[in-house]
Amino acid sequence: MTSKPRVGLFVTCLVDLMRPSVGFAAVKLLEQAGCEVFVPDTQTCCGQPAWNAGADKDATALARAVVDAFESFDYVVAPSGSCGGMIKLHYVEALRDDEAYLHRAKALAEKTHELVSFLANVRGMKSISAHCAARACYHDSCSSLREMKVRSEPRRLLASVEGLQLSELKEPEVCCGFGGLFSVKYPDISERMVDDKIADVTATGADMLIGGDLGCLLHLAGRMERQGKAIQVRHVAEVLADMQDPALGEL
Repeated sequence: MTSKPRVGLFVTCLVDLMRPSVGFAAVKLLEQAGCEVFVPDTQTCCGQPAWNAGADKDATALARAVVDAFESFDYVVAPSGSCGGMIKLHYVEALRDDEAYLHRAKALAEKTHELVSFLANVRGMKSISAHCAARACYHDSCSSLREMKVRSEPRRLLASVEGLQLSELKEPEVCCGFGGLFSVKYPDISERMVDDKIADVTATGADMLIGGDLGCLLHLAGRMERQGKAIQVRHVAEVLADMQDPALGEL
């Protein structure tokens, strides 16, 4: 009898504090894919905000805590390319002078995955039993696209969702202007970038925007709400898990 792979779910700060339904959706999808899912009580922030702000000491302390919490699992999965990219790519850099943790960080990086790519590429999920009556477009976050190399996987699984029509943005690889601290440090530039992205979304005729990184989605949903646009915004995990929670901006 083959045992189920033990997956440590890295929930992320934004999911925990702003949109817990994404975490529940991730658990549902991972269990459907035949995994045993664990959410360590000791997990904390991935350290990316501190790392990007140049607070290296704080970032390395958080990286060590994540390594301690997750290294015992077969896989680490995050419903976020941003947090996944921090663990997979930047922990090795952050801990380069810590001989005791460096090899552990490298081992953790090897088994860290973004949620949808894990379902499609590691667990071999080709379709999903879900329904969503909407005309949608998909937003590729910069971290998912460039750091985690995720592009085709969410589109393949979303194509199997009953009732969902998926259209492509004209410029899918262009940043939405969130960028974590970027939107705080450069609000005027960020505002112009998000407006350009929203114009691209609107031009598709979509009534729903789907994406895999909650930071981007909150950024887009907030701006569209202020503009009075009626486009729903959902995390891809919620759509694939057939969850009927209110869209972002409706909470």
